Amino acid sequence: MSKILFVMTGADRWALADGTQHPTGFWAEEAVAPYEAFKAAGHEIVVATPGGVVPTVDKGSLAAEANGGQENADRIAGVLSSATELQHPLRLDEVNLDDYAAVFYPGGHGPMEDLAVDADSGRLLTRALESGRPLGVVCHAPAALLAATRADGSNVFAGRRVAAFTNAEETQAGLADKAKWLLQDRLTEAGVQVEVAEPWAPHVIVDGNLVTGQNPASSAPLAAELLKKLG
Repeated sequence: MSKILFVMTGADRWALADGTQHPTGFWAEEAVAPYEAFKAAGHEIVVATPGGVVPTVDKGSLAAEANGGQENADRIAGVLSSATELQHPLRLDEVNLDDYAAVFYPGGHGPMEDLAVDADSGRLLTRALESGRPLGVVCHAPAALLAATRADGSNVFAGRRVAAFTNAEETQAGLADKAKWLLQDRLTEAGVQVEVAEPWAPHVIVDGNLVTGQNPASSAPLAAELLKKLG
C-alpha cells in the first residue's frame, strides 16, 4: 500500500471579472472517481489544502444532470460523505512530499481562485515533477501549474504537453465571458502546450510522470494511468 496525496482547493468562491463571487469548490466526480480507483487498488489517501481548511464540494457537481442521473449523483454524494480523509486535511505548507508515492489534483473552479497563486502548491508541484513520481492534474486544477515558477519567472511546466479545461468548454458552461481569465489561455501564455480535444469527451495526456485530463469525464481514465505508473 502506498500513500497518495490529494491536493485540493480550499476556496468556496471564485471571483468573476465584475467582482461578483461565484459559489464553487472542488468538482465531485474529479475527486470521487480517482478516490474510488486508488482505494480499490489498496492505496491510502491523504488530503491537503491551503491552510488545512476542509474542502468544499461545488454544489453544481452534485446535481443529477452533472452525473448522468439522480442515482449516480446520490452515489457520488454518498462517497464524499463517507470519505473521512476530506474532513481532516493537512496544511499544504506542512506536507512532506517524501511521504507520498503519487500526487493528484482534482479540479473545479476553486483552484482558479487559490491554487493558481499558491506558492506552497507551486513548490510542491515543482518537486513532484522533478522527483519523477506520478503527478495527476485534471480539468481546472492545471490552474495550479501557473504557480510553479522559477526564480526568473519562467514556468516549470513550460514545454510540457497537458490537457486542461478548454475555452470551448468554459464557453459552453456559460462562464467564459464572466471569468477574469481563461485557463487554456493562461497556460498557453506560460509556455505550457495545451492539447485540446472534443468538449466534454475523456481526454488524458501522459507526458513523462505528468498525467493530465481535460474535464470531469477524464478523471477515471486519468486515475487508471496513475495506477499503471504506480505498478
